[in-house]
Amino acid sequence: MSKVYTDKNNLQVLYEDNHLIIVNKRVGDIVQGDKTGDKPLAEIVKEFIKYKYNKPGNVYLGVVHRLDRPTSGIVIFAKTSKALSRLNRAFAEKEVKKTYWAIVKAKPPKK
Repeated sequence: MSKVYTDKNNLQVLYEDNHLIIVNKRVGDIVQGDKTGDKPLAEIVKEFIKYKYNKPGNVYLGVVHRLDRPTSGIVIFAKTSKALSRLNRAFAEKEVKKTYWAIVKAKPPKK
């Protein structure tokens, strides 16, 4: 199976309004830049917004939370500093419920 690389043309947007954008992160994508130099999802989302709305100049995008590279799932980005502040507070105060699912190859051994 070949890897699908995320770009602004195949970004899976699950929800978007004036304050936030929620996307599906594929396995292998990074949310923020690292030493590998791979293009982070945050930059791809900025490109998507810039292209979709024909925005001149820089696009503001705040990273609310991250998922590790080998993990897929939903990632929330803030489109305004006010939204970022409120979402950061909600995560810090545990107002956001997170659910993690794992796919395993075999049944785990009983302890």
